Amino acid sequence: MNRRLCLLFLVASALALPGAAAAQTAPAGATPGTHENFRRIGHNPLFGRGMNAAIAVYQNFLYVGNRTDSSPGHPNPGVLVLDISRSRNPRVVGQLPPEPIGQTSRELRVWPQQKLLMVMLFRCSSAIHACPVGPPPVYSIKFYDLSNPYVPQLVSTYVPTRQPHEMFLWVDPKRPGRALLYLSTPSGSADPARANLIVTDISGWRQGVFNEVIRYNPNPLFTQQQRDTLDVALHSMSVTRDGTRTYLAYLGGGFFVLDTSDLANALASPQVRLLTPIPNTPRWPNQTVHSAIPLPGRPYALTTDELYGDLLDNADNDHGCPWGWSHVIDVADPANPRLVAEHRIESNRLEFCSTAEGADDQRSSHTAHNPTVFRNLAFISWHGSGLQAIDVRNPLAPAQAGWFTPRPLPAVSTEDPALTTSGNRVAVWSFPIVKNGLVYVSDIRNGLYVLQYRGPGSRTSSRTLFREGNSNLSASCPVATVRPRRVTEDRFTRLRIRVSLFGQPVENARIRLAGRPLGSRVLTETDQNGFTAVILRPMRPGRISVVATNVASHCAAGVR
Repeated sequence: MNRRLCLLFLVASALALPGAAAAQTAPAGATPGTHENFRRIGHNPLFGRGMNAAIAVYQNFLYVGNRTDSSPGHPNPGVLVLDISRSRNPRVVGQLPPEPIGQTSRELRVWPQQKLLMVMLFRCSSAIHACPVGPPPVYSIKFYDLSNPYVPQLVSTYVPTRQPHEMFLWVDPKRPGRALLYLSTPSGSADPARANLIVTDISGWRQGVFNEVIRYNPNPLFTQQQRDTLDVALHSMSVTRDGTRTYLAYLGGGFFVLDTSDLANALASPQVRLLTPIPNTPRWPNQTVHSAIPLPGRPYALTTDELYGDLLDNADNDHGCPWGWSHVIDVADPANPRLVAEHRIESNRLEFCSTAEGADDQRSSHTAHNPTVFRNLAFISWHGSGLQAIDVRNPLAPAQAGWFTPRPLPAVSTEDPALTTSGNRVAVWSFPIVKNGLVYVSDIRNGLYVLQYRGPGSRTSSRTLFREGNSNLSASCPVATVRPRRVTEDRFTRLRIRVSLFGQPVENARIRLAGRPLGSRVLTETDQNGFTAVILRPMRPGRISVVATNVASHCAAGVR
C-alpha cells in the first residue's frame, strides 16, 4: 500500500467511528512462535504440502481441504482425513481421491446428523492458488456418506446454476431431516438473473435431489456509480439459528440484513426481503466485508475485512499493509445498522507498515479472515498474525484476549503465491472449530493446530461441546441418558450417565442433577457406549433428572 495513502486511510478510518466507539489497537500477534492465553495441544504438518484450506469435523475425525489442485508438484492434493481422538497427536489416516487438475477442494461442511460431508469444488487461480492456466471454470459440490469416516463414499454431486464461492449450512431446528445450503455466487452484474445468493434445499442429497429455492441479486439496487467504483458482490453470508435473518458480507458493497423467514418457515414459494436499504449500510474506508456473523443472543454483528498483499492492488481496494481488521455493527434496527467499534492488532497499525515485516507486503497478509463467535468472545483467523481471541463483552470496545502465531515449517511443497511467499510464512486461515473445549484451526502453509484457550471467556469455550462459524449447528443441544431413571430408596446410588451430541457420545461432558446436588465421584472411565458411572449421595426416592449443558449454545440436554 502507498504509505501516504496508508496514513490518510487510517486517519479516515478513525474519523468514521462514533465518538463513543474509539478504535482499539492490540499490541501483539505478528511474531511467529509467540502466543498468549493459548496453549498448543497438538499439531500435524499435513505432509508439509502447503495450500491447506477449510476444515470440518465429524465425531473424532477432521477433514482438511486444499487451496490448490492435483497438478505436478502438488503432493497429497486430496481432502485429508485425520483421526483426532487423541488431540495431542492428530493423525492423517486417509485421503479422498484427488480432483482433476484445475479443481480446488476449498470449502467443506459436515451435517453430522446425516453423516454427510460436503466438498465444494471450483476452478482455482493461477495467480493466487498455484494452479495452471486452464479451461473455463468447472464447479460442483460433492456429497459423501460418512458411515465409514475413514473412507467417505461419494453419493451424489450437485452443480449449482452459478459458480459458488462460500457456503453456510443451515439445519432446520424444527423439521428434522431438512437443511438449506446458502451459497454466495459473487457477481458485479446488475442483471437480476445473475444471482449473488443461491439457497438450495439439500434434504434429498441421498437421492441426488437439489432444489434451488432462492436465486437473489440485489445489485440493481446499487447506483451505477457504486457498481463502477466499488467491489459490489456477495462474498459470504451467515444465518441466525432460527433462520429468519441472514447477514450479507458484500465486499465493497457493505453489510446488509436479509429477511429469510419464508425459508425458515418452509413456505412453498419463499421470498427474501432486504431489510437494510443500500444507502444505510455502515461505511468505512477501503471497505471489503469478507465475513459477517451475529453475536449470539445480542443485537450486534462482527465483520471482518480481508485484504491480501500489494500483489492484488486494484481499482476497488488498496491491498497490502495495514490490511484489514474487524468491526462491530449494532443491528438492533436492521434498517439502520450502525458501526460502533473496530478492532485492530499490531499489524494493522501504520507503525507496523514501516517495519521489515510490514514493508514486505507484496505476497503476505496480516488480515482478519474467518470468525467463530460466542456471546462474549470471538476467535478469528488472522493470516500472518495467527489465531486471535477477541473479548467482546463490551462490544463498543473489543479487546485482544490472546493469540497464537505458529512457528513456520522450514519448507513446504507449495507456497501460497499470494500469502506465504514473503513475510513471516504464517497464514492461519480456516474458521476455527471448537470441539469439547479445544480449538482446531488450519494454517495454509503449516498444517493443523489443536489449541487450548485460557484467557477471558475461557469458561465458556472450555465447556463448549461444538461451535463453528459457518453453520447453525453450534446451537445444537446435547441429549442426556441416565440409568436407572428412578431412586427407590434412601441410599448411595450408582448411576450410568451418557451425554451425546449429534447422536455421538461426548467425552468428559459437564453434567448436573436437576434440583439435587450431584455429589458424585467418577468410578470408571467412559465405556465404549459412552456411559460414565457415578455414585450419588443418599437422597430421597424419586425420579432422576440429569442435565448436560452446551454452554456456548445456552441450552441444556433433554433427559430420557
